Amino acid sequence: MNPAADAAPALSAGPLLIIAAVAVAALLVLIMRFKLHAFLALILVSLVTALVAGIPAEKVVPTLLSGFGTTLGSVALLVGLGAMLGRLVEVSGGAQTLADDLIRLFGEKRAPLALGVASLIFGFPIFFDAGLVVMLPIIFTVARRVGGGLLRYGIPAAGAFSCMHVFVPPHPGPVAATELLKSDIGLVTLVGLVIAIPTWYVTSYLFGLWIGRRIDVKVPDILSGGPQAATVANPPKSSTVILLLLLPLAIIFLNTGLDALGAAGVFDRTDKWFQVARGLGATPIALLIAVLVASYALGRRRGRSGSEIEKLVDSALGPICSITLITGAGGMFGGVLRASGIGGALSQALDGLGLHIFIAAYVIAAALRIAQGSATVALITAAGLVQPAVEAAGYVGVDRAAIVIALGAGSVIASHVNDSGFWLVGRFFEMDLKTTLKTWTVLETLISLMGFALAGLIFMLF
Repeated sequence: MNPAADAAPALSAGPLLIIAAVAVAALLVLIMRFKLHAFLALILVSLVTALVAGIPAEKVVPTLLSGFGTTLGSVALLVGLGAMLGRLVEVSGGAQTLADDLIRLFGEKRAPLALGVASLIFGFPIFFDAGLVVMLPIIFTVARRVGGGLLRYGIPAAGAFSCMHVFVPPHPGPVAATELLKSDIGLVTLVGLVIAIPTWYVTSYLFGLWIGRRIDVKVPDILSGGPQAATVANPPKSSTVILLLLLPLAIIFLNTGLDALGAAGVFDRTDKWFQVARGLGATPIALLIAVLVASYALGRRRGRSGSEIEKLVDSALGPICSITLITGAGGMFGGVLRASGIGGALSQALDGLGLHIFIAAYVIAAALRIAQGSATVALITAAGLVQPAVEAAGYVGVDRAAIVIALGAGSVIASHVNDSGFWLVGRFFEMDLKTTLKTWTVLETLISLMGFALAGLIFMLF
């Protein structure tokens, strides 16, 4: 809970918007011009912004800690467990085996397409952070094996997870927006898939091939705990690796289905077995189960001792500590902007512009995203703001589903320094701030614009 969430903004809309703009500019200058470490820069700018924006002095530190802790709570377990799973897959030789088989099946030229399609499938039930971390060892291994730089393979995969996260249930943003606008979840899923797949192909796959030729990003060793492991004499089959990667996805997917059945009244949500099953199906628990199974299948079963396995998984944690802390600090900065009242200020500034509801939904979600960073917060907040107008206009069926997708498109635009996902991708790919802005920020903006255009086409035609 945000300690400053219930407090009224101390400043009016104009000054708050100026403060937010200056804070973002200051952060860019500190990191790019003065080379201040991103973790320190984020903490410093968050602190100064909180004070200048009028958050009461006694609530400044709790607000910082709330934003930091909330983000870490959702990211740290996923990143840590995902890194452990990735380390086991990489050291066992499983990542190399799967990469070789993918290349043999699709060919070297289609390797980025294969990784992107796999990420679209994996991204259906699993959140952006967890899905990307699970896929990273495969992405890195294919990139090393085929060559051509990391972006050629990483952008199509990361873009696939992003498209699924903002356009398609059961991800939290689309689900919440669907409920707020009283749309049909099945229809939103169908329209979301119809929009997400071509959007991914153009904005992530084709853009990834294009930007990969222009910006050379070396494949990092961050999930390897050091230099690339030596060739393994008897690596696991690629089918074993695929099953291990699918295991957490299957658990999460079953958990989502169980929740849907509970909502439909098939099962009683208050039953003890239901609550236990839902708890065991949560994303962190699903990844924990996958790590434990991988420790046996890729470790004990292949002759590694318990101490060897312990050292392997421990070596995965050190390199990702910096990523996790910087991601948490990015969440801190976004939390300060939210607590300062920037969302309400933007709503006031946009209210009464006379825009069509469909366009207003996109513009409001986009403005909230740029201001405070979180795509999910922007999507849900914007859905709440436009819900009365949607009800009054009498939209039903496909029209409401298209508005939900327009909200999702707005919520993903222009990922930058106040978005924890910006830091997650940038640090895992070992890109500096400027390169992350030129690649990830542009990618998210392209996804937003094309998704909005396609949703608009559906809105007009159906």
